[in-house]
Amino acid sequence: MAEMSSANHAGSESLLSIRHLSHEYAARGMGGAPGARLRAVSDVSFDLLRGETLGVVGESGCGKSTMAKAIMQAPKPTEGEVILEGEDLRGLRGRDLRSARRKMQMVSQDPYSSLDPKWRIAQLVEEPLSAHKIGTAAQRKARVAELFDLVGLDLRRHGERYPRELSGGQCQRVAIARAIALSPQVVICDEAVSALDVSIQAQILNLFEALKAELHLSYLFISHDLSVVQHISDRILVMYMGKVCEAAVSGELYRHPYHPYTAALLSAIPAPVAGSIRTRVEIEGDLPSPFSPPSGCRFRTRCRFAQPKCADEEPELREFVSGHQVACHFPLAQNV
Repeated sequence: MAEMSSANHAGSESLLSIRHLSHEYAARGMGGAPGARLRAVSDVSFDLLRGETLGVVGESGCGKSTMAKAIMQAPKPTEGEVILEGEDLRGLRGRDLRSARRKMQMVSQDPYSSLDPKWRIAQLVEEPLSAHKIGTAAQRKARVAELFDLVGLDLRRHGERYPRELSGGQCQRVAIARAIALSPQVVICDEAVSALDVSIQAQILNLFEALKAELHLSYLFISHDLSVVQHISDRILVMYMGKVCEAAVSGELYRHPYHPYTAALLSAIPAPVAGSIRTRVEIEGDLPSPFSPPSGCRFRTRCRFAQPKCADEEPELREFVSGHQVACHFPLAQNV
């Protein structure tokens, strides 16, 4: 499989490299045959560059969250490499893995479920520092105050409260404070704004952007909402049934989608100008069973451009135009 190109970022340093990542798990109680295993992520490769936000989009169930957990080694992926600053995390255990994880943290979808309801907010933000035995008690308290300020919370007003006493947006700010407490280089945002109201989403996205600039962070930003991903991402990777089907710089992908699946997703975004109309690209048929994905191209059973070659041969992710990769035998530019 071809690796996601960084041609348009010449001179940029790769911070996180994912190579042929796959993950499968037992599918008990999920409709599979006895002993069946579900391959949720299949042969995914890409680079996250230093200082970049890489968006990952796709329908629910396409493997985005499984990929994020596999990158975090929670659990370790079935196959492939997760290379952070030249070190493959799959080979690390115990203290070494714990130390490496300081460089890479995650913000999840539901801020309430990620925070212990029995702990006060200040304790929750201090917990990563205590767990890693960073600084003295006084230094940790000072760091907590700094983190509250960074995420826009008032330590005196919110520090002694419990998660249930905060709004969803405030709880997500707490989760972000915890994620950056250890000064990571990579933050994985797994649907980090999808549970919030639209107005609060904008505030949290602006916070992510501000923290990126101030702390020199790199983001892997996972979402099913293409309009959100467009707002925050430098490059975008599109997934379908566990595989990457298209990858490009954000603006290029939205202007010129070459994979029929990407075009269909984009056409479903509401038009930005009142009265304007998007040309809707329909997806045919039902989503195939993940236990028995179609041969060849996994999207072919729902694609109106599919031809016999699509069933016989799996398309590789290849550069179609400079900096824009697509896994399709018959890209849209050839069909219109």
